[in-house]
Amino acid sequence: MKEENQVLSAHNQSLLNGFLYFIKVEKGLSANSRSSYQRDILDCLLYLDKKLEEIDSHDIIDFFVNLQEAGLSSTSIARKRSALKSFFDYLAEENIVLKLKFDDVPAIKYAQRLPDVISKDEMLGLLDSIKTDDPIGWRNKAMLELMYASGLRISETINLTLHDVYWDEKVVRVLGKGSKQRLVPIAEKSFDFLLDYKNHARPALRKTELTDVLFLNRFGKKLSRMGAWKIIEKISLEFGLKKHISPHTFRHSFATHLLEAGVNLRIVQIMLGHASINTTQIYTNIDNRYIKKEHKLHHPRG
Repeated sequence: MKEENQVLSAHNQSLLNGFLYFIKVEKGLSANSRSSYQRDILDCLLYLDKKLEEIDSHDIIDFFVNLQEAGLSSTSIARKRSALKSFFDYLAEENIVLKLKFDDVPAIKYAQRLPDVISKDEMLGLLDSIKTDDPIGWRNKAMLELMYASGLRISETINLTLHDVYWDEKVVRVLGKGSKQRLVPIAEKSFDFLLDYKNHARPALRKTELTDVLFLNRFGKKLSRMGAWKIIEKISLEFGLKKHISPHTFRHSFATHLLEAGVNLRIVQIMLGHASINTTQIYTNIDNRYIKKEHKLHHPRG
């Protein structure tokens, strides 16, 4: 790979800036998504060090081979291919004459990793273990209950405001990827914990801060993504769960447990905010493992 301090030519940088502006304004992608696209495209352009119009399929394939030899996972390489294809498709639509025909770049085959989930008993035990003897404990309880009750991403959770919860209807309005909104119901018991947090614990955390952010840190500011990760890690260790869990574990477990209970896949897709049902389909693999386990456990010939 090239030196880290290498920079793009003014020509290539200008075209990349145009693409980044396009996915921000036209596609409505979040800052995190735009940064990911930028990193993946920069990796390739800095490695090739050629004018964009002169890059061909052999150059792109050479870049991917180099990544494989460096030990990068096929999943990461597939993500970079997707970013590069979007970029070069954009250039073609902008009437930039290209040498590259992206159809000549082979698709990256990789094994699909199943999401990390924990069982219903483990999840309920974890949630029940959270101590609520101070405002911080109440916040942790309410936040994780909501994430499991409604299948929220961590970024969606920490960005919630008081006005995003329809308290009378027990529904949360979520701003998901690409600034798409969805309404998701909140499970009854989880809603009760959330309401108690809002009425009693949140005012103590807010102190004198004027903010409508729902989940606050001990300084009265918005809870950070890293802060939420640390909370989950601490609670998991205290509970004694012998599995690594992350914020996404709550979302994955939400989807899996609903499918195990017989909820329609299309309903789960809507609640998760997936644009395509193919994304939601991965949870049926987990559901099938659950079915096999139950069959073996209960069938006379199991």
